[in-house]
Amino acid sequence: MTPNIPPIEHPALHQRVAVSFARQGLMRHLQALLVRVAPGEVELWLPYSDRVTQQQDGFHGGAIGALADIAGGYAGLTVAPEDMEVTTAEFKINFLGSRQGGALRAVGRVIKPGRRLIVTSAEVTHVADDGQTSACALMQQTLVPVPRTY
Repeated sequence: MTPNIPPIEHPALHQRVAVSFARQGLMRHLQALLVRVAPGEVELWLPYSDRVTQQQDGFHGGAIGALADIAGGYAGLTVAPEDMEVTTAEFKINFLGSRQGGALRAVGRVIKPGRRLIVTSAEVTHVADDGQTSACALMQQTLVPVPRTY
């Protein structure tokens, strides 16, 4: 299952997130895809592969949690000052189900932007090969803006 990648609506914002996303070694290793960037919202996809499974061949909770964390984090980055990055201070995740095959779609959204703290959420949905969707995880996150180091 591969996502339909929409046209880029916010080129400068998309570029800012894409440059940072490309530096994410874990996301490269897991073969995650940056699909959409908008102010306060980011969509990522993670295709099913043996890189992201647990012993029962379902998506591993660590991969699901990482995808949610990154989606929420990049949603937060879209509202952070240009010279700043963000880092996760904490998150809470509810795993709603593990699936096999298809892909995971994570949509991160800013709930409350701020200068010192940014609160986000991320919904992770399983998209089966036939297009059927089911809830996989729900996360709430607190981010801290930090100076960009690159």
